[in-house]
This record gives sequence, structure tokens and C-alpha cells, in this order.
Amino acid sequence: MDEERVLDCRVFFFFMVINNCMSKQGDRDSEMLAMMPASTRNIDVQTAQYMETKYKSTINESCMDRSSYLHNSVMDDNVDNTKCQRCLSTSSRIKEVVIASASRTPMGSFRSLLASIPATKLGSIAIANAINQAGILNDDVKEVYMGNVCQAGLGQAPARQAALGAGLSESTPCCTINKVCASGMKSIMMATQNLAVGDQDVMVAGGMESMSQVPFLVGRDAPNYGGAMMVDAVVHDGLIDVYNKIHMGVCAENSASKYGISREEQDNYAIESYKRSAAATESGKFASEITPVAVSKRGRPDTVVSEDEEFRKVNFEKFTSLKTVFKKENGTVTAANASTLNDGAAALVLMTREAADRLKVKPLARILGYADAAHAPIDFPTAPAPAMELAMRKTGTTKDDFEMIEINEAFSAVVLANIKLLGLDPSKVNIDGGAVSLGHPIGMSGARIVGHLAHRLTPGSKGMASICNGGGGASAIIIERL
Repeated sequence: MDEERVLDCRVFFFFMVINNCMSKQGDRDSEMLAMMPASTRNIDVQTAQYMETKYKSTINESCMDRSSYLHNSVMDDNVDNTKCQRCLSTSSRIKEVVIASASRTPMGSFRSLLASIPATKLGSIAIANAINQAGILNDDVKEVYMGNVCQAGLGQAPARQAALGAGLSESTPCCTINKVCASGMKSIMMATQNLAVGDQDVMVAGGMESMSQVPFLVGRDAPNYGGAMMVDAVVHDGLIDVYNKIHMGVCAENSASKYGISREEQDNYAIESYKRSAAATESGKFASEITPVAVSKRGRPDTVVSEDEEFRKVNFEKFTSLKTVFKKENGTVTAANASTLNDGAAALVLMTREAADRLKVKPLARILGYADAAHAPIDFPTAPAPAMELAMRKTGTTKDDFEMIEINEAFSAVVLANIKLLGLDPSKVNIDGGAVSLGHPIGMSGARIVGHLAHRLTPGSKGMASICNGGGGASAIIIERL
């Protein structure tokens, strides 16, 4: 048990005495005092209150930790031993959560092959195929979380629309999650929490986005003479740092400058991303995760889209001659070494190990742990580093334990900066390309990279996925292939 956990345990036991035992008499007091580490028995009440304020969030987080140490201790203190007072779980142990299936649509280029299909419909397609891949019934799914960023014009409750469109029961609760680019991954994390504490046993989590269908916005004030100004909701709600009033690309330029990442390095990384995506597609590396999408054409047969569109549009001859977009003088970020606007959806079926056994499902992988991190909004490109560090610390893993690492390619500079910060092996990172070449439907991407790991890892190996998000945040998940 590490030093931080020992401290948490000591604080926890003291809280149990202060909050519970002091109001009880006789043998129960003696039992609890006997359980306390000797070093905590003489702490005064004022010190305990200070420690509670300082460590309460850590203790609550530890309660949810896979070790179940604090969680089980709290359960033991309940009179009826049926509900944890801190995390409200009705289970005495944190349950193992597995990925039963992972499915996604192809990713379409902006205003191209998938542009006519709303995000919610793309979500329905991904959900339906994920359930089919898992080999379970629609009624087995107890709840659905779907990430979606640009919700303007989609109508009420996009996740609910996607779930019912996939054929799920009207009694299925649904929730739409918005953590900007990390929305799809955060949906998986929140579903995992629900499953781990026993609130549900089978859930669907993922993300969806149709950036092609995001509308323009006009204010409700009476327009001035000459007309009204329209605002692109993709940019306004998805691509602007609202704290500094700058585009995400300016933040990427800032990080590139701070960590000495040149235009040449970013271009070379992006070229490699395109080559990796092409090779992965041609060798069938994405085949198991993609479900084809039929696009209706009035008066003509449906067009079936079965592979990602973006990577085939690259022109390597023009790559290094493109002008920089966000910084005219000595800039480094271009349209070619940044991700693109895209359409797509991804969904994963998650369940407890007990549910998988009961339903006779052979899982793809199990979720070992996850973490969020955040720092200054302008530095969002490097937020994956602390998120990954925290996820590794929680799971007792190191960077050398992973066969594959996925870092979302919002910009080439994002991946290069985080490789540098953590000292990662570049040969393990985004081995099949990433958002620069495949596309970045912002509500989908976090779920896509987790699903890709679940399919691509070899049995028994571990992988880590991380994604930055506007506002200075990031999320990370660690899984193990089964």
C-alpha cells in the first residue's frame, strides 16, 4: 500500500471514530479504536477536522478505487451492511467492468459522404451494431450515455434519440455528455462508475457528432440595419477557448513554441499518421470495429460507406508548402498537420464481469482505471500528460507496461508534446494513425480510440488512451485485452 493510501486509511479510520463511534457506547467503540492505526489514535478533533477538509475528496475517490479498501471498510460500519455511506453503492465490492463490444461508423469528411445523416442517427447505427456484436438483447441494456458537443439544432436529449433510434426500450434511461473533445471517453468513464458500484449491470457508452450539420447562430436581438451577423456553432461551441477568446489552434501554437516543436516535426508526424491510417485500412485493421453506413440518395441506389474518408484526400506534394493558419509569422500549425472537421459515431457495450458470465458474453477487454486532469485552458494540448500519469498511478502501471498508446491527434503538436513530457516510446503511439489523418468528430473521438484499443491489443496486453479537451482538460483510460 503506497504512502498516500496509508495516510488516507488513517484519516478514514479516524473519521469513522469521530463521526460514528463517539456517538456509540461500549464494545463498538473499542472495536473501532482497535481497528485504527496506532499513529491516529491520539489525533485531536481540530486536527481531524482539518484533515477531513483536506482529504475528503481523496477518500471519496479512494472509495471508488479498484482496491475497494476504503469502500469495504465503510460497508462494514453500516448497521444493516447494505449501502456504502460514501459512494452509496449497495455492493460490498467494486465490480470488474468489461468491454463486451466496440463499434463505430466510418468517419466522413466535412460536408461529404455522411453529411446528410444527423449525429443522432449515426449514434443509433453505432449503438445497434455494438449491441449486435455483443450478442445481447436490446432489453439487456439498462442505460445509455453518449457524448455530443455541438448540440444546437439536434433537438431534445440527443443520447435518448440515438438510443431509441437503435431500437432500445422506451424505459431505457439516457444521458448526453459534453466534455468537449473528451465527451465520448467521459461517457465510458461515467458508465464504468455506474457499473462498478452496482447501479447497473449492462450499459452502452460512446459519442457522436455531425460537424457537417451544425447550424449557424443568430442572436435574438433585433438586427441592425443591413442585417445580422451569423456565428458558426462548430467554431463557437467546439473550437474556441472561451477564456482567452482564441481558437484551439492558437493554443496548439503556444504549446509548440513552449516545448520547441517545429513545423517540420509536425509535418513529418502528420505525414506518418496518414501513411499509418492508409496501411491500417488496407490491411483490415479497422474492419472489426467499423459498421457500414447506407446513405440514401433520392432517385438513386443507396451509397454504402464502409471505410474512413479523410485519409484518402491527402496531397503529400503540397503538404510542406501550406501556409500556417493561426500564426502568420513563424507559425507551425497548418491545415495538414491538424485534425479536420468530420462526422461519425462510436459506441461500446460495457457490463460487469458477472453480467458477462450470466449473458455468456466473451468480453474484448476489461477497464483497469481512468483519470481526468486539468490545468490552464491555453495549455489544453498538454493536459493528457497529467491525466495519463494519474491513470497510471491509480492502476499501478508504468509507460513500459503498454503495448499501444492512443493520444488523440487534435493537432500533431498535441501528440509530440505529450510524448516529450512523459518520455513515451513513439513506436507505441497511434500505430494506426489518428485524428489528423482519420478525422476528429469531436463528440466521437474519445470513444473511438478506446474501442480501437479494445480491438487491436493482443490478448493479455494493456493499452492506454487519452484525449485533451477545450478548457484545459483531458481524460485517460487504461484497459487490458482479454
